Amino acid sequence: MIRVLLADDEHLVRGALVELLRAERDLKVVADTGVGSQVLHLALTHRPDVAVLDVNLSDTSGIQVAGQLHEHLPSCRTLLLTSLGTAATVREAMELGVNGYLMKDAPPADLATAIRRVAAGHRALAPELVLAAWESRVNPLTPRETEMLRRAAEGQTVSDIADAVRLSAGTVRNYLGNCITKLGARSRLDAVRIAREAGWLPPAEGTAASQDRTQ
Repeated sequence: MIRVLLADDEHLVRGALVELLRAERDLKVVADTGVGSQVLHLALTHRPDVAVLDVNLSDTSGIQVAGQLHEHLPSCRTLLLTSLGTAATVREAMELGVNGYLMKDAPPADLATAIRRVAAGHRALAPELVLAAWESRVNPLTPRETEMLRRAAEGQTVSDIADAVRLSAGTVRNYLGNCITKLGARSRLDAVRIAREAGWLPPAEGTAASQDRTQ
């Protein structure tokens, strides 16, 4: 059973979401609130697996609440809901490490699916929100993610990277998986291509650009 905490300051919307999730046999809403400042206390009390947070809570930002949860209850994963996903907000959420980000007008079944994905340790990002971040032409990758992708682009294996940066192979895979998700890529190789075309990674050796640098 996946334990869910829900925060949305629109009472009717929150009530509808609670009823929607109650219809799912593997999901259980253990707490809900319309006040962002109550989320951390409720989370520490009820220990949810996933917190579903409205980005625009009346008293604070859902992104700030997600940051509090990441700090004080790292076992609780976070899924943001928004009516309007701006590039800046999407980038901020990605940099914070939010696990999921959906539009409020998405089909109801998408929310339950996203909660399951997030609870299982995966990312759940609406394609249109990834596109918003991409079209802003600002690197959506954190410095650490960029480093991992650069090392992969140089031909280093996951084991090589893990040894070099002193992390577990699983953590390295998670970083590379984040790169694929954030860039809307189909694979690690595709993520490298996208990042290079955007100028966020150095071009491959042997390309015109790299040859120019050596002349």
